[in-house]
Amino acid sequence: METITSLAYLLAAVLFIFGLKRLSSPKTARQGNLLAMTGMLIAIVVTLLDQSILDFTYIIIGLVIGGAIGLIAARMVEMTQMPQMVALFNGFGGVASALVAFSEYSAKSTMALGQENVIWLELFPANVSVTLVLSLLIGTVTFTGSLIAFAKLQGIMRGAPVTFPGQQWVNALILIVALGLGGFFVFDPTLMNFLMAIIVLAAILGVFSVIPIGGADMPVVISLLNSYSGLAAAATGFVLSNNMLIIAGALVGASGLILTNIMCKAMNRSLTNVLFAAVGTEGGSGTISAEERKNVTEYSAEDAAMVLDSAQSIIIVPGYGLAVAQAQHVLQELAEMFIDSGKSVRYAIHPVAGRMPGHMNVLLAEANVPYDILVEMDAINDDFQNTDVVLVIGANDVINPAARTDKDSPLYGMPILNVDKARSVMIIKRSLSPGFAGVDNRLFYDSKTMMLFGDAKKMVTELVREAKEL
Repeated sequence: METITSLAYLLAAVLFIFGLKRLSSPKTARQGNLLAMTGMLIAIVVTLLDQSILDFTYIIIGLVIGGAIGLIAARMVEMTQMPQMVALFNGFGGVASALVAFSEYSAKSTMALGQENVIWLELFPANVSVTLVLSLLIGTVTFTGSLIAFAKLQGIMRGAPVTFPGQQWVNALILIVALGLGGFFVFDPTLMNFLMAIIVLAAILGVFSVIPIGGADMPVVISLLNSYSGLAAAATGFVLSNNMLIIAGALVGASGLILTNIMCKAMNRSLTNVLFAAVGTEGGSGTISAEERKNVTEYSAEDAAMVLDSAQSIIIVPGYGLAVAQAQHVLQELAEMFIDSGKSVRYAIHPVAGRMPGHMNVLLAEANVPYDILVEMDAINDDFQNTDVVLVIGANDVINPAARTDKDSPLYGMPILNVDKARSVMIIKRSLSPGFAGVDNRLFYDSKTMMLFGDAKKMVTELVREAKEL
């Protein structure tokens, strides 16, 4: 049975690796999900059989409840709420790892207390105790941090950074105290109260670590919390001596860290800056003067349709406003009309557009947008200067020229889509309000920019109607 278990775990690990590889492209992402799901199913079944469990009552109840929650979430959660759901699932993964690790400690402790002459350090050697502490610490931080990320994304609490004097020092002190208590526990595993204190401190640390992060940085935070959940799972794997859990957790942790690094590079900011710089506001007044605001060129849907009809090359830039309005389906209808008429139409995807990594890719995949017209920022940026019209829907910070020119701007240095270099720019937006970074966008007031104010779905629907009448 041990050989069969090892081979099954090896097969599951291979499926995880190939699944992650397939997830690197929108075109193969569904296959990647299926491979990873199959690997996880194999791992779960083999683990349950390997442990020789006599009563599956609670396991079946858990499977039914968990499966029902997953099914309901998958069918009912809107695409605009996908970042919130991912944040919650990260949190659930973290707290699950922490609970499993603590239950293993509790079970062994109960067994030891009922026997005489039990040497606790043999029952909990240093490597097990260290990973137990790490599992509780990382898992709990992931849980409470993910809840705060969910609350910010859902609008339950303000999306702008929440700070107080000495916040970073307080966080550092909490972490040092938690690690100190963990050190004492490693030398004396009977100190269960120390474990409880670590859980409480980790819960506070998770909250304090995420509240100073602005909404625009949520893609980075979500990928980082995803990495944390994997590291917590790997630590729990060491506590349980389960190789499959160690491998799966390590893969999630490593891939999450890699993705976090990619997100930071996409914003030309360090992870330290994202976590501690407290970038973002809730619609600040900005720096545009009243005189400049008078220069806004507002177009109607009829005017915009005529401009688009005369263009030969069009690049569409989606942003979070597209997701909020659920306008992806009608937008693709408009794009297909232009493609059928012989125009070149592509979508420009910024790595941090939206509220989670790959948000725009997932959103547009739901509308069956062909993968070959979804183009990443680095591959399309040089093409803007030769493009007739750029249609921007709900994007703000990722097209803001201040990232190139304003050294005092929190966006300075962040690679942006070169929308301002196109011959004409058309922006659908509800108002002139700044994005999450709180920085006004001077592109809105450029003479070649046409502003279409209103709900994205309604405006694009009007564009489709007007385009059909031309």
